Amino acid sequence: MDGKHIHLKYKICVSGAADTGHCAPDALDKAKELGHWVAKNNAVLVNGATTGFPFWAAIGAKEADGFTIGLSPAGSEKEHIETYKLPMDYMDIIVYTGFGYSGRNLLLTRSADAVIFGCGRWGTINEFTIALEDGKPIGVLEGSGGSTEVIRDIIEKSQRGPGNIVYDSDPKRLVEKVLEMVKKGKVVKA
Repeated sequence: MDGKHIHLKYKICVSGAADTGHCAPDALDKAKELGHWVAKNNAVLVNGATTGFPFWAAIGAKEADGFTIGLSPAGSEKEHIETYKLPMDYMDIIVYTGFGYSGRNLLLTRSADAVIFGCGRWGTINEFTIALEDGKPIGVLEGSGGSTEVIRDIIEKSQRGPGNIVYDSDPKRLVEKVLEMVKKGKVVKA
């Protein structure tokens, strides 16, 4: 290496529910589209190595010839499959954190340059508050259901400022807005 700084690809985390029964009817299609646009923008898709919304985002990234990294709550491949019952598909690399879901959520959001949230539940809200507290660029996929329907309320009622958040119902535009924030290096602590 010649000593020059080489810019690595941006890492965009896609967060959402593993169980998607409560999501909008088109949420999984939009998750897949998110993954597609993360890959097409030459970024790496990071997720919780799980099922549901994050899984479909990984499918979209892989179908667009993207690279995916999953952070598992399990401590090993065996535990990932047998105890947590999580998939191995569509992941180029799985990091076995061994920290359960809450520890994995912290590492997941901190390892990414930005986090995009789709339809989620309790764990997605946990990841959202971590990313918000850390000043990460955040994208919210409006209209996908679940936790995305309460995020504006959380921001308003917390009385700590708007955070570093962009909203859009179109996956392509949302990925572009999030990457624009990342490239500008904009950080707003909540």
